[in-house]
Amino acid sequence: LRRGVFHSVGELESALEAHIKEHNQNPKPFIWTAKATDILEKVKRARATLNKVASV
Repeated sequence: LRRGVFHSVGELESALEAHIKEHNQNPKPFIWTAKATDILEKVKRARATLNKVASV
């Protein structure tokens, strides 16, 4: 999908469905690699930056 060229929405939909079907043949659980505290700190920094930009 990443480097695919699709000439219509239908082609893209077909490619997505095929990818999902193939992926679901051997599913793996999603495992978080980041700590919750790190994620929350990043969100806090992002909000502070957005607040600065929005107030200018």
